[in-house]
Amino acid sequence: MIMHAGEILQRRGLLTSEQLQQSRNGDASAIVENAVTLGYVSARDALSAIADEVGLDFVDLRTTETDLSALEGFPQKLIYRHSLFPIGWQDGCLRVATPDPFDLYPLDEACAATGKTVTPVIAERAEISRLVKKHLGVGSETVEGLVAAAGDDDVELLEGIETDGSELSEMAQEASVVRLVNEILIEAVDSRASDIHIESQSDGLVIRYRIDGILHPQPVPPEINRFQAAIISRLKIMARLNIAEKRLPQDGRIKLRVHGREVDIRLSVIPMIHGEGLVMRVLDKSSMKFDLQGLGMSAEIYNRFRELIRMPHGIILVTGPTGSGKTTTLYSSLLEIRSPENKIITTEDPVEYQLDGINQIQVHTKIGLTFAASLRSILRHDPDIVLVGEIRDLETAENATQASLTGHLVFSTLHTNDAAGAYTRMVDMGVEPFLVAGTVEAVMAQRLLRRLCIHCKEAYHPERDELPKDFPYDDLQGKPLYRSVGCRECRNVGYSGRLGIYELMVTSEAIRELAQNRASSWDIRRVAVTEGMRTLRMDAWDKATAGVTSIDEVLRVTKGEAL
Repeated sequence: MIMHAGEILQRRGLLTSEQLQQSRNGDASAIVENAVTLGYVSARDALSAIADEVGLDFVDLRTTETDLSALEGFPQKLIYRHSLFPIGWQDGCLRVATPDPFDLYPLDEACAATGKTVTPVIAERAEISRLVKKHLGVGSETVEGLVAAAGDDDVELLEGIETDGSELSEMAQEASVVRLVNEILIEAVDSRASDIHIESQSDGLVIRYRIDGILHPQPVPPEINRFQAAIISRLKIMARLNIAEKRLPQDGRIKLRVHGREVDIRLSVIPMIHGEGLVMRVLDKSSMKFDLQGLGMSAEIYNRFRELIRMPHGIILVTGPTGSGKTTTLYSSLLEIRSPENKIITTEDPVEYQLDGINQIQVHTKIGLTFAASLRSILRHDPDIVLVGEIRDLETAENATQASLTGHLVFSTLHTNDAAGAYTRMVDMGVEPFLVAGTVEAVMAQRLLRRLCIHCKEAYHPERDELPKDFPYDDLQGKPLYRSVGCRECRNVGYSGRLGIYELMVTSEAIRELAQNRASSWDIRRVAVTEGMRTLRMDAWDKATAGVTSIDEVLRVTKGEAL
């Protein structure tokens, strides 16, 4: 009977006899899954063909309404062990989604347990799994203790861990807790999350993932609250932190391999009123690409920036809030100009990604290895190009200006709202205005916009009065704008991925004079715009008119400017 699934696909022309043979792969019960994994057929096409053959309905669970009342009294072990999920009622019968209509025993068990007539419908296993996470919570199967320990192989710690033998430590090492934490990490990586927030609230544990810059709450089963202390302790053990210390903030790092991909996680723990709060920055090395041309810069800004990063000396600053892509821009710039003829040294806190051919230093403030101290030592190693992770204080700023004056090209970041603010910020730190004017060659301000999902974005033609006053309506020339909709490909968000918007201010003679005279950032900005600088808002409107992002996204990320 199991062989019948493969024969159906072959008869329908979806598999060749050779592909069918390879899909068996010693496991006849997983023939459809093997064929999908090998790329011979999509899960949707395979299951649709099987459903048609056996006379069952194929349902797309992304677009099908789920009646949660059907879950009442349904055995959860059938959900977790056999990927069954009750989706509603029809003519008094319980409709149950299954990825395998030939596995009849769990369907019979569901019928016996509920006392209802069960009507099976066919759905993709991944969609059933999504429903489980959505309605029963991330890691819910672990809470129920229904997943075999063999699943732990999905997450592999790349560094050994140490335990102190305490009761809390032992509880954190229990198989169910380990599996639960792994589920949280796997779901974050699969969702492309940049951060995981685990927050202790008065009513229990709250888990949120930051995806494309927006926080998304994750449903979790109420029973997870019993594991709160164990979950936090497990993560602290993985990061080699002191699990007994619950009064002071702690920072650590976890190195993992998830689904064969190396992932670095930076963990920060802060004591809160209702318990410890954790934030984890997820650095997925395999998904990160440092390509200056692919960051979303316009051709004009890209060509000008390429010239600037090849200057023999001076300071180039990248500004923007946390999470605006500054590090990605700087890394991409270094890789663009990396060559055997020049020596590049960086000092960072922390080193987020290791780059071949570039010497990187990890700052350790507790032992005195600050940005300023490391920068002094770096200059004795005869570098051509220096990257300072961030200019935070006067000493670092002065060392950076001295490095540029002695013939080095210095890259760094500042936290300012726009490019013009970088000059005044350095002067406010205490750097002499003539040094700022003489060393800063350019400032790049940036933000990240979410990209519209290419599968579901919707075209429309708005009237002029429906758009913000500063929108360049004449640039449309009859072309449509696009807005978000939401589909299965983008998890119904309407956006997938991000791109940068940029504001490049090159230090002209007029700007140098203003900076030396302690002019306000407003005056500097106005002069730069009259000289042709395109602001963040202008660049964002260009992305919207090109159909890459939406008006709503531009309004969310940028503010209107009256110049």
